[in-house]
Amino acid sequence: MELPALATVDQLGAWMQTEPDELPESAALVLDVASAIVRREARQAFTRGTSSATLHPHGGWVVLPQRPVVSVQEVRAGGQLVPAERWQLVRDRLRLTDDRPVTVTYTHGYTAVPGDVLAVVLTLAGRVLTNPSDLRQESVGSVSVTYSAETIGASLAPADRDLLARYRKRVAVVSLL
Repeated sequence: MELPALATVDQLGAWMQTEPDELPESAALVLDVASAIVRREARQAFTRGTSSATLHPHGGWVVLPQRPVVSVQEVRAGGQLVPAERWQLVRDRLRLTDDRPVTVTYTHGYTAVPGDVLAVVLTLAGRVLTNPSDLRQESVGSVSVTYSAETIGASLAPADRDLLARYRKRVAVVSLL
């Protein structure tokens, strides 16, 4: 399923302090690509949706990968429906009565894109539209403009990655000694 862009062309116009109809025709495409890059980095869809995930419990717990978790529709183990009294949703984790692999169908995501995520998408899209030829430096007569390395290509700057880090699922390293 194709996910919608995390920002609109109108939002991009406001962010870049220009009228949306003054943006290049490629603005919607750039927002789609910037949204995909942000989702990949954060490993989150952000938009409200329903997903199914097959998970392997550890100590009776599984962590649902997409957040925030809104509700759980069903839990299946071995193809059989697990009764609701045999599992409990605790934030983005599911407490189970045994350690069999389960397939969980659940609703997740935000009603509105979080502000920091929106800022990263709009900043990335703005950089691509401002420097579409990926120039490092350009000169016209006595005027010279040098672009920072972050403005070259459709990639996230370290500050963008830092903003998105809080949305990534955290993992623990366990010693098997």
